[in-house]
Amino acid sequence: MSPLLYLIFTADIPTRNDIVIATFANDTAIMASNENPQTASLSLQTHLNQLDAWLSNWRIKVNETKSAQVTFTNRKTECSVVTINGTQLPVKNEVKYLGLILDQNLTWRPHITAKKTQINLKLRQINWLIGRKSKLTIENKLLLYKAIIKPIWSYGIQLWGCAKPSNTQVIQRIQSKTLRIVFNAPWYVSNKTLHKDSRIPFVEDEIIRITSRYLLNLTEHSNEQVNQLLIPPRP
Repeated sequence: MSPLLYLIFTADIPTRNDIVIATFANDTAIMASNENPQTASLSLQTHLNQLDAWLSNWRIKVNETKSAQVTFTNRKTECSVVTINGTQLPVKNEVKYLGLILDQNLTWRPHITAKKTQINLKLRQINWLIGRKSKLTIENKLLLYKAIIKPIWSYGIQLWGCAKPSNTQVIQRIQSKTLRIVFNAPWYVSNKTLHKDSRIPFVEDEIIRITSRYLLNLTEHSNEQVNQLLIPPRP
């Protein structure tokens, strides 16, 4: 009941036409978009002022130190700092939201780097199961890869899949290396052969497959608000 009661409790959170609010449980992102960084900051601060009154009315405590302000832009300009409850929000170059690391330029490189570290750690933990000395069959080793390793990097692929090939190839190299270990394949066996024999698609192909399915699901969804996710926000 807790998630449902929380949604009911926060259903009247203040909204504005020039602000986009993204909420998932108690994780909330507030976004303002404008070509002029000062205008974006003003819109954001105006909404935060309204939010202050709402938080006070419902006696909701916000941890300002765990919040962050990020300016997503390819320009050198920065948005002016904003405050909530009289406390300035920390200005950062990247922020983690729902398991995704969003960097200032939206290159997804920090996110992919973090996933690389996480995958390597998990591979070391299960090496005794999928490594060259393991007695498991290749089928079971591949099953472990699909169940334990692949979900680590495939999460949020609909978003970070738009990163430059030089970034997405980081994940591809890890997958190719893992398949080589699973098959105990010598150096002269190509990565293409390993992917074909294992029936595991290349990362690039997986990006296309999952993203296409995701967009189709949005288009055919019965909820009109979900359909609107395909409409780019107005600046």
